Amino acid sequence: MSATARVLTGLAAGAVIGLLLVGWNPALALQVANVAQPIGKLWLNALQMTVVPLVLALVVVGVNTATDAAASGRIARRAIVVFIVVLTGGAVFAALAAPLVFALFPHNPALIAALGHAALPSAAQAAPVSWVDALTAIVPNNAIMAAAQSAMLPLVVFALFLGFALTRIAPVRRAMLLEFFQAISDAMIVIVRWVLWAAPLGVFALILSVCARSGLGMLSALGVYVLVECLLYLAVTVMMLPVAVIFGGERLRRFAAALVPAQVVAISTQSSLASLPAMLESADRRLGYPQQVTALVLPMAVSLFRLTSPVQYVTSAVFIAWAYGIDLSTAQLLAGAMLAVVISLGSVGLPGQVTFIATNLPVAQAMGLPLSPLGLMLAVDTIPDALATLGNVTADLTATSLVTRQSRRDTA
Repeated sequence: MSATARVLTGLAAGAVIGLLLVGWNPALALQVANVAQPIGKLWLNALQMTVVPLVLALVVVGVNTATDAAASGRIARRAIVVFIVVLTGGAVFAALAAPLVFALFPHNPALIAALGHAALPSAAQAAPVSWVDALTAIVPNNAIMAAAQSAMLPLVVFALFLGFALTRIAPVRRAMLLEFFQAISDAMIVIVRWVLWAAPLGVFALILSVCARSGLGMLSALGVYVLVECLLYLAVTVMMLPVAVIFGGERLRRFAAALVPAQVVAISTQSSLASLPAMLESADRRLGYPQQVTALVLPMAVSLFRLTSPVQYVTSAVFIAWAYGIDLSTAQLLAGAMLAVVISLGSVGLPGQVTFIATNLPVAQAMGLPLSPLGLMLAVDTIPDALATLGNVTADLTATSLVTRQSRRDTA
């Protein structure tokens, strides 16, 4: 049985047992929930303990990877700029659209009590601060303290400075430090995989505890999460068409037809890497892009660029806020969106469920949100994977069209 199947089995078993207990004996259901909840929280804590060193290492290594790619030539530099701009656009769109879409669905107040007895972290309970305080807090006055307090946005800012600083030191020392941070990243991923091995038990305990307290409320909420995530994935995928037409100079019908072969592979394999040959074939034969552009930009896109990643991170955070009845401020949404862009550039190479834990946790933490629903969201997040890959492949070819147009202007 695959890891995904094991996690989904744990989710289903916990939900069924929790609902049966509620229907049979509500008092017994609460007692069972009180026993199961610490097990689920222990599993979540084990996942959370790796986030700070993992994010620090990913951002430092990711900055240097992108810098090395950009240093390889003008086409690569343009591709990096296009990736960042499109990722930022996707993150901002999610920050604007997700709260509006979630607001269309009725909220179950019982979820607040079920999800950790309404025990919000201090960051979520704190009074709003002025925009001046929020701005100055972005740059940490003590990076070690920021890490200790899991202040993810200041920590990522420090990691960005550190990553760019490494590009300015002697190559030998730079290579040594990059090897060090890569080793930290690899070690944290090993720990996460160990913890994910126990994911069926952790998810079982979490969903059992929640369903025993809120009945069908959590299952319907998870359904809303999956639905909204799928809708936003489809929305950003469709948005790539006018971007290619307006900024890439493409004809809509020809570009949409050229996307189809790669999109079919993306949906069937749920892998951007597996879709790369189909993307190269469409770019060359169907769209007529120069080979020197496609041979560089498309592999870079598969390695560095996933449009749906920041959309997912922001949507997940907004879902948690919706489930807890928290009104997110503009500053929180903007901070989450910008952090999502940075993290997405550094986490493309992470495998499977490791990606979800390493990326959604810091965004939710940066926005001051509770983390208890993340274990359950991890279990159901595999469902929209096909649409996520569809959006990523579409964005890869769209980015290539933008870089191609700029390159042709240079030679004109």
